Amino acid sequence: MQEISPTVAVRPRNQNLSGSDKQAIAASFGKAAKQYDQSAAFQRQVGHQLLDTLPSLPEGSHWLDTGCGTGYFTRQLQAMHYQTTAIDLSEQMLAQAKARCDGAGVFCVADAESLPFPDNHFDAAFSSLALQWCSDLAVPLRELQRVVKPGGVIGITTLAEGTLFELERAWQSVDTQRHVNQFDSVTQLSQAVAEAGLNAAELSVKPVVMHYERALDLMKDLKGIGATHLSEQRRQGMFGRTALNRIENAYACFRDSTGQLPATYQVCFGVFTNV
Repeated sequence: MQEISPTVAVRPRNQNLSGSDKQAIAASFGKAAKQYDQSAAFQRQVGHQLLDTLPSLPEGSHWLDTGCGTGYFTRQLQAMHYQTTAIDLSEQMLAQAKARCDGAGVFCVADAESLPFPDNHFDAAFSSLALQWCSDLAVPLRELQRVVKPGGVIGITTLAEGTLFELERAWQSVDTQRHVNQFDSVTQLSQAVAEAGLNAAELSVKPVVMHYERALDLMKDLKGIGATHLSEQRRQGMFGRTALNRIENAYACFRDSTGQLPATYQVCFGVFTNV
């Protein structure tokens, strides 16, 4: 019997994260660290789009990579001749990042909501698809504003309302519970930026569509990157082949001109000049 996890969500919108929640998130990503890159095509695509929108800084500028994961973009920043400090909740992810960067740079376990750095410490900050793990986006944005020098650059991506709506509807063929995370709306994202006191050179939400042969392939990718943690309200257990067949059949109505199944992510891109 093919069994699948009953949830692919990450954090229910507007639910505060406790210390144990964060430990569980770190553990989930830690388990996925060694195989993460095999399932992270979407993460790489989005991060490169963010890099392309950021202004060039002088060589030797000091960048903070927040939620660095396996260090793919830490290494990209180093290839642009920047100094880097990389943080993540997961020690296992940081180990992968340090190995990828041949030990160059600084790596430390840290929480984006409480950065262990002094004010005005960095020239710029980069964070791609990490801040959706925070219960209130304004909190890590204020922290990034605090540690980046006035006039410095802050570039982020996070997920917005409507992400993976196809998968959410397919799950409705199984039960009425929520299995796909609800992210902040455009209005809520804009409010968080305003509360953090940041001036946006760019703040936009754009769809990024990935394609799969089967719904199961999408769910395997989500599991492969460690995006399976939910709050204690989640239903425990597994679903078997009957549920999987229902999901596959329901998802099939979204098959597009490529002949494959689309997985639509609504991605918020934000580029800010610190004041």
